[in-house]
Amino acid sequence: MVTVTSWGRLSLENHSLVALDASKGLVAQIQGAKPGIAFGMGRSYGDICLNPGGIVWSTSGLDRFIAFDAQTGDLTCEAGVLLRDIQRLFIPQGWILPVTPGTQMVTVGGAIANDIHGKNHHRFGSFGDHVQIIELARTDGTFISCGPSIEPQWFAATVGGLGLTGLITQATIRLKPVAGPWLDTETIPYQSLEEFFKLADGSEADWEHTVSWIDCLAGSNGRGIFMRATPSLQTAKLPNRKKALKMALVPPVSLVNKLTLKPFNTLYFELNRKRAGKRLVHYEPFFYPLDNILEWNRMYGPKGFYQYQSVVPREVGQDATAEMLRAIKQSGTGSFLAVLKTFGQRESVGMMSFPMPGVTLALDFPNQDAVTEKLFARLDAIVREARGRIYLAKDARMPRDIFEAGYPLFEEFKAYRDPGISSQMSRRLLGS
Repeated sequence: MVTVTSWGRLSLENHSLVALDASKGLVAQIQGAKPGIAFGMGRSYGDICLNPGGIVWSTSGLDRFIAFDAQTGDLTCEAGVLLRDIQRLFIPQGWILPVTPGTQMVTVGGAIANDIHGKNHHRFGSFGDHVQIIELARTDGTFISCGPSIEPQWFAATVGGLGLTGLITQATIRLKPVAGPWLDTETIPYQSLEEFFKLADGSEADWEHTVSWIDCLAGSNGRGIFMRATPSLQTAKLPNRKKALKMALVPPVSLVNKLTLKPFNTLYFELNRKRAGKRLVHYEPFFYPLDNILEWNRMYGPKGFYQYQSVVPREVGQDATAEMLRAIKQSGTGSFLAVLKTFGQRESVGMMSFPMPGVTLALDFPNQDAVTEKLFARLDAIVREARGRIYLAKDARMPRDIFEAGYPLFEEFKAYRDPGISSQMSRRLLGS
């Protein structure tokens, strides 16, 4: 038994860890009396990858590249391959992942199970839109190959399916052509939510990537920094990769608190306001700004932190976002890492996928027990009224009624579950 936690560090409980080895037969390793759940890099924030007292199957050893078709861009690899390794290997060859999240330290299996999204949903959708084939091993000894045109219902259940339909052993992903590792970027400060929405709408036609940091202490005024980028044909000298910084210790209290929040948010806004304008940027600092700080999740102290990410329909997006920011300001707490962006007008391929047409706001909050619970109850009410949903990859506590309303295909999804797979999240929200 080993102690296992997820990125939010809200718990540290014993698990039986099984390090999967493809040479030993994967079905034999996942069959057993107790149910298990796949565990990649542990970068999901809540309890989707946890199974306290039970089994977690570590996929980090499933890290082989299997095949690549230079005509189509189709890459076949095992589920434990990191997005970082795909990017660093294939970008110099003229290919890039169409969609990546805010960290590249994610496995392919985790990217599929959470149907991750990036800063370019309006252009390329979510990760599942680019998966061609998924290979599943089931705990009853069967194997399933699925894709958009092969067992499409199994595919729809597995993309965004929380790892509950079977163990993803390998997948084929279609990469997209790219000229190089550079992005033409522009940074624009804004002073209101109305200005943010004008920037977001006005950028979709010409810019592939759009995202915004927002000062959640500014209340419903919503000042922030809008960033947009598109792949560049320009070249520059590749930067030397700096040695990553590391949060070496867990501080006795959260470094995100009433004393630090306002100065940090003010400093961040002013520094980026002064750096406003266009520049050529390497893809890594734009896509993955926090990957250069190892173990940054430790800054929230021994009690860990929650990420609250919601999406609400666009027609109520500005009002709902303003109300959430107002509630955060009134609560006396706040977030360093507040991200606001829009999703495009496209439906997700997965039954349980998070992205939908609308506006998404992601916020990190230190765990302050009753204070945090009170704020989340208010945010839940706003999301509920707006007919939105909360991101399962980030969740550790959403009420079951919000889950069922936000993911209306959950009953249909249950038919595709592997009875030998269970997680703390599945028991909390699905009953088993």
